[in-house]
Amino acid sequence: MNQPKIKRRIGKYEVGRTIGEGTFAKVKFARNSETGDAVALKILDKDAVLKHKMAEQIKREIATMKLIKHPNVVSIYEVMASKTKIFIVLEFVTGGELFDKIVNHGRMREEEARRYFQQLVNAVDYCHSRGVFHRDLKPENLLLDAAGNLKVSDFGLSALSQQVRDDGLLHTTCGTPNYVAPEVLNDRGYNGATADLWSCGVILFVLLAGYLPFDDSNLISLYKKICSAEFTCPPWISFGAMKLITRILEPNPEKRVTIPDILEDEWFKKDYKPSSFDEKEDANLDDVEAVFKDSEEYHVTEKREVQPAAMNAFELISMSKGLDLGNLFDEQGFKRETRFTSKSSAKDIISKIEEAAKPLGFDVQKKNYKMRLENSKAGRKGNLNIATEVFQVAPSLHMVEVRKAKGDTLEFHKFYKNLSTCLEDVVWKSEDETPQKK
Repeated sequence: MNQPKIKRRIGKYEVGRTIGEGTFAKVKFARNSETGDAVALKILDKDAVLKHKMAEQIKREIATMKLIKHPNVVSIYEVMASKTKIFIVLEFVTGGELFDKIVNHGRMREEEARRYFQQLVNAVDYCHSRGVFHRDLKPENLLLDAAGNLKVSDFGLSALSQQVRDDGLLHTTCGTPNYVAPEVLNDRGYNGATADLWSCGVILFVLLAGYLPFDDSNLISLYKKICSAEFTCPPWISFGAMKLITRILEPNPEKRVTIPDILEDEWFKKDYKPSSFDEKEDANLDDVEAVFKDSEEYHVTEKREVQPAAMNAFELISMSKGLDLGNLFDEQGFKRETRFTSKSSAKDIISKIEEAAKPLGFDVQKKNYKMRLENSKAGRKGNLNIATEVFQVAPSLHMVEVRKAKGDTLEFHKFYKNLSTCLEDVVWKSEDETPQKK
């Protein structure tokens, strides 16, 4: 008999696996039971949000996304709340992060990089026209849909134009250091639009070069390089692209090009297609306030249903984008999660992972067929946390997901390469992949 599994339902949504984690939120794969559509469900703990005085920021994120309806921006469908949780229902984007595409395949051909950059500029231009500044643009926050179109996500650090002070500037230092504009680091106030544009310039450099224009292990040295725009374009970047990058990565925001300037740039205009879409009506923001009210009339019902542990076709299809049954530990596989299949029992798989993780300095926590591995030694971005889960695909076949929950992505890559050597007799290979004896 299969082990029973608790299936969670929130309102009309069937909740599945975790597809992302942050400090204050988890993102789950879910399905609308009425339409069958896949969605991403962002779940926040109310107590944690209030304790850390994040309520205004969360309201801002929701309000921001409701203002934006653009083909190159992740859509928000609705906002709900229970007594203890806030639920943000988002568009489910299947193509992964632009970051992973760069890490897996290196620099892009100029035509491909230009297409992504054109879509990014279209999205950012629209956001700015609605008074919304992202403030943390980077490849990790740029998703790709099934057709390969770019989608801007994660407005957690966004700012609305109403937040500017009397001097007309924003004053909160935020974002990811390598992509942040010099004026943000100088802490003398900055224009959100020109700061976003700088980040777009860094992204264009990364797409064409395959590495960062400003990078240094010492934060002070990094800031000096950014503030003086100390970078060199590699020789394979065309003169037109190089000229545009230089105009965008101008350390003086007063001299930096604007989006209208970019739209007239000869390199940018090649094969350019402006966005075509229906303008969204004024967003109703009543439910943004409602999610923080304690009245039960605003609360959505949460149910837990007992289900068989076997993975259904819906879940299996949803994971198929990254499913590679034959080549788990590919040398190019720089991902934040990976999966493999095994004909070993679930208990044996859990035991093998535990045996491999402990000598590598990881504390192991187990619950049912889920594991949480935490490195006792802090890395570049704190302690590396890894989540694993075993799913039953068939009576004699399991699928195992190994996912970075917290910490540095490159440290996660090193971990699972070490892990792979300990799991060679666990990973299932087809007859075509098994070395033939002579």
